[in-house]
Amino acid sequence: MISPSILACDFTKIREQFEIMNKSKVDYVHLDVMDGMYVPNISFGSDIISQLRNITDIPFDVHLMIEQPERYIDDFVKAGADIITIHPSTTKHLNRTLNLVKEKGVKVGMAINPAEDLSILDYTIKDLDLVLIMSVNPGFGGQKFIEQVYKKIASVRKIIDRENPECILEVDGGVKLENALKVYESGADLLVAGSAIFGSEDPMKAIESFKEIEK
Repeated sequence: MISPSILACDFTKIREQFEIMNKSKVDYVHLDVMDGMYVPNISFGSDIISQLRNITDIPFDVHLMIEQPERYIDDFVKAGADIITIHPSTTKHLNRTLNLVKEKGVKVGMAINPAEDLSILDYTIKDLDLVLIMSVNPGFGGQKFIEQVYKKIASVRKIIDRENPECILEVDGGVKLENALKVYESGADLLVAGSAIFGSEDPMKAIESFKEIEK
């Protein structure tokens, strides 16, 4: 599965780029929300997501890189999020925040950064619909894939298969056509790709190439 990240879009042509995703039948659209506090960048919020919801039926994969995400869960649900993913270190009461998302009727994900330990999954995996493995440090698009993360993907695959087989394993950061097969073979279900799609000469062809990759 593929979830193009609109962080890499040309926002002056956003409707055209959504038409490409609509025609290509991508699995999700990845929306990176950044607050300038948890990560250095600022991107967009629920108002923009609400407007984008009007131009596509593709499920929205909303990745919150923000402090105290529990304050805004209602806003992102109302805006049209289908999955809301949070970072553990951004909230004081992780289980409460994860369950808050689920109580709103949308799927919940948890992101794990490259240097973060996987032990947190011991206490959360059964509550999750998605685990997002960051293969770059969060906050900037266009970074290079961190090679050590392949081992982490494989480890999380084993945990999911044992504890929660319905959970989706997503990988985000530095994913290109050149490394996508290895990412899938390591255990990923869903790849996030930004510049590899919207920075290419033919985004539709790039999406099709990702969709054609077979393990």
